[in-house]
Amino acid sequence: MVDDPSARGAGSRIRSSLAGKHVLVTGVTGFLGTALLERLLAEFPDTRITLLVRGRYGSPPIARVQEVLAGNCFRELRERIGADALERLLGERVTVLEGDVAEGVPDLPADLDLLFHCAATVSFDPPIDQAFSINLLGATHVYEAVAASGSRPHLVHVSTAYVAGMTKGVVPETTLEHRVDWRTEAEAASSARRQVEDASRKPEMLDRFIDKARVEHRRAGPIAVAAAAEEHRRQWVDARLVQYGRARAQALGWPDVYTFTKALGERATEELAAEHGLPLSIVRPSIIESALQHPYPGWIEGFKMAEPIILAYGRGSIPEFPGLPEGVVDLIPIDLVVNAMLAVAANPPEPERGAAYYHVSSGSRNPLTYVKLYEYVRAYFERYPLPERGRGEIRVPEWRFPGRRKVERKLRAGEKLLDATERLVSRLPRSNRVRELVRRVDRERGRLDFVRRYADLYGAYVEIEVIYTDDRMLALHQSLPDEDRRDFPFDSGVIDWRHYLQDVHCPAVTVALRAITPERPKPTVSVVPRQDGVLAVFDMEGTLLDSNVVESYLWLRMAELPRADWPGQVAAVARSLPRYLGAERRDRGEFLRMFYRRYEGASVEGVERLVDEDVAELVLRRLSPAAVRRIREHRSAGHRTILITGALDCFVRPLASLFDEVVATSLASEDGRYTGYLRQPPLVGEARAGWLRAHAERTGADLKRSYAYADSHSDLPLLRVVGNPVAVNPDVSLYRVAHRRRWPIEDWKSANGTPRVLIPEGAVL
Repeated sequence: MVDDPSARGAGSRIRSSLAGKHVLVTGVTGFLGTALLERLLAEFPDTRITLLVRGRYGSPPIARVQEVLAGNCFRELRERIGADALERLLGERVTVLEGDVAEGVPDLPADLDLLFHCAATVSFDPPIDQAFSINLLGATHVYEAVAASGSRPHLVHVSTAYVAGMTKGVVPETTLEHRVDWRTEAEAASSARRQVEDASRKPEMLDRFIDKARVEHRRAGPIAVAAAAEEHRRQWVDARLVQYGRARAQALGWPDVYTFTKALGERATEELAAEHGLPLSIVRPSIIESALQHPYPGWIEGFKMAEPIILAYGRGSIPEFPGLPEGVVDLIPIDLVVNAMLAVAANPPEPERGAAYYHVSSGSRNPLTYVKLYEYVRAYFERYPLPERGRGEIRVPEWRFPGRRKVERKLRAGEKLLDATERLVSRLPRSNRVRELVRRVDRERGRLDFVRRYADLYGAYVEIEVIYTDDRMLALHQSLPDEDRRDFPFDSGVIDWRHYLQDVHCPAVTVALRAITPERPKPTVSVVPRQDGVLAVFDMEGTLLDSNVVESYLWLRMAELPRADWPGQVAAVARSLPRYLGAERRDRGEFLRMFYRRYEGASVEGVERLVDEDVAELVLRRLSPAAVRRIREHRSAGHRTILITGALDCFVRPLASLFDEVVATSLASEDGRYTGYLRQPPLVGEARAGWLRAHAERTGADLKRSYAYADSHSDLPLLRVVGNPVAVNPDVSLYRVAHRRRWPIEDWKSANGTPRVLIPEGAVL
């Protein structure tokens, strides 16, 4: 049975003021909106609640609200009244309207008494059009719909204390002083995407995207290059729109587009409220963090502003960070913000007297300096260090607060060193040691990118020299009866920051990292037996055996030439290597065409005889035992095994018995001699994927259950086609893709004792 808060709250001004009211809430699926909904359902039993919620990813609005009620914020309420009773509350007291504030709002009820507008994009650096469409135009859409409904509710507009911008000194609770025309800025922001999209399609920009994509994916084929180029274009558009927002905000005195659009949202709200005679209260929280008390100490959903830095520091990933040690970091627990909003809602201003402004902040009467925040967090991690799997405990670094310039110099130096290491790694031969080096480089790149991103995002906030007064907020708190101050407290002056950070906040945000879970197992190959239509496709060179077409050619030449001629033959090939390597980097097919010209004039019969008599043994000796075992495993499982290779068909003959089908490169011949030209284009890059799709269509094979084994980034299209891709002895580019996508990565070595260059036993000495 649901308990009756009104029975125990006869002396509550907040409860009595909101009793029987019809309340509209936007942004209920967000952190603040969720906490507000919990309080409304738990403490105000006779209020009716309308929620404006947009569908998302095919999930209807009501399902999203049900997900909110199933979350941790409602845990205490569920335990107190039961899950079924909570579900009944949703059905009896809550109406869910579908709507997206950025795109327009549906017709609203005509009897609304109170509106909490919490919907916003809280990212500091969204694209400029997105920030304006939600934070500014979203608010105007809601308030215009309210006016059109005939309702005259009290508007409680949630903003942020940081709308004051890049100012210094004391900021009072009053309207903002600026002359920025929000309509003009909104129109410019809306047109920015069209302008940037147009710019991204200009030839010089497309050439840039294509050039970058070619460096990364040219070996995989033109379609892969085109897809990557388009992805680079989209990323450039988003980054450019983020840059538009940041630059415009800073040009007008705000640190980022978030605070800029929230400030303009206030101005638009003031105008609309005055135009329609609606009472307006603007609530400006500072940095909202985990709950101090309600629904339970430490409740938080997702990462807010401080968590990424705190957790990265606890992991030892941030050796230094910009910030003024004496600067104030204005944190406020979320339950204090919600309680303040309810108190403000219960005390509407007279419309003719204009809007009322409230800072829900801590910096004025209970300042937490940056250095104290650091000291409390450091002491917490020194006492309760995070575990490092297999390595004991993580030691946190000591910050010296050297200032933004020195931190920036260290960042740039680290990025330059990493770029140089990256260039070196890309040229190293394949090995487990190189792959481990790649992992270390990628981890360090991620760490530097993290520090760079958050130093840029938070720089203005940790170096700010401003105090947000909360005199009006404090006066409201003191005017409330004892029962309200007990049940809905929001006096930030009583917060013990050491207790809050070390006993409440840090334990809450680190709990997931403290669960010692078994190391995530590496992806492995599972060969499922006796499935019809399953293919097992293998690349040859670099996968089945440690060899390449150049080495195969030298084997052949060494078998037919006297030993005295070997150096000259090797030197001739070596002189052409730069040309071959350049072609290989551009396109695997181009390289094969170029190199196979060396066979021009060679006797077909003679080459085949040399392969059968001399080279075949070298191929078999170089064949990886692990590869042979895997091929036989697939054949035993009833899978159809296929070899696809750019090697000449004559060199593949020694391996033919292992496969049901062999697809290799063939040279054209005339009068028994090779012409040096191919019979058909080589199956490399995307051509392999196309061949495999056509084969599956023709034979009815199931590619989703099929397997592919390859070693090169050029084989990426082939690997993407099947449901079970495996990277074998991968190059750096393929290794990164496989590691990111959690594909199995296997190391198939040649037989023990096999030298790198083999001399055919039948060679002329």
